Amino acid sequence: MENLILTPHPGWLHIALNRPAAKNALNTATLAALAETLTQAATDPTLRAVLLSGTEGNFAAGADITEIETKTSAQAAQDPRKAHWAAVRAFPKPLIAAVDGFALGGGLELALMADLIVLGETAKLGLPETNLGLIPGAGGTQRLLALAGRARASRMILTGEIIDAQTAHAWGIAAYLAAGSALSDAITLTSKIALRAPLALQAAKAALIAGDEAPRAFTLERANFESLMDTADKAEGIAAFREKRKPSFTGT
Repeated sequence: MENLILTPHPGWLHIALNRPAAKNALNTATLAALAETLTQAATDPTLRAVLLSGTEGNFAAGADITEIETKTSAQAAQDPRKAHWAAVRAFPKPLIAAVDGFALGGGLELALMADLIVLGETAKLGLPETNLGLIPGAGGTQRLLALAGRARASRMILTGEIIDAQTAHAWGIAAYLAAGSALSDAITLTSKIALRAPLALQAAKAALIAGDEAPRAFTLERANFESLMDTADKAEGIAAFREKRKPSFTGT
């Protein structure tokens, strides 16, 4: 749990991603710890909501590239991260994300799994996986599509564009836009939600998810993500990222 900071409050729990040297990038250990913490919180009768944030000015700057650099399609299909992502999404209580700084790739996908997102003025959101020869693989295409619409989701995913907090709020990606840091407003919001009837909160969340996510192509997204692991373009994209140059993709 060294990659998380857990701070209990009356009725709710604050989980802070804590890999500041990596801008809180979501390596497998961090994601596993988060899944375990949320699974435990789900059965804790004293907790009615969870607030998720980053540390030192960033939410989460994507996945840990070192873990996917040499991963094959077969390995991706057996990746334990799939179960960890599923555990996060299965959390039955309100999940609030306080997003300051970077929320990119897997970091944005994590924020999109929250029921409510509070954006700080420094927030930068993006799904830049196509720059690496990949696509989002944890529901990002589908959840962004649901929130921002086809045109805006296509713009962000196909171009890899990173948008600011004001744009993300205007596009409906986040429910709240803070005047400064997201965390203060998110603490107030989570404290307020934690005062409401817990069974009603869980029933409402379940109904919202069922109505929004049932028709979405999560399985296809994941299958396409896994298939790209064996491509030369993925290798080139990651190499170019490491070397701070433009990639030269060949379609192989």
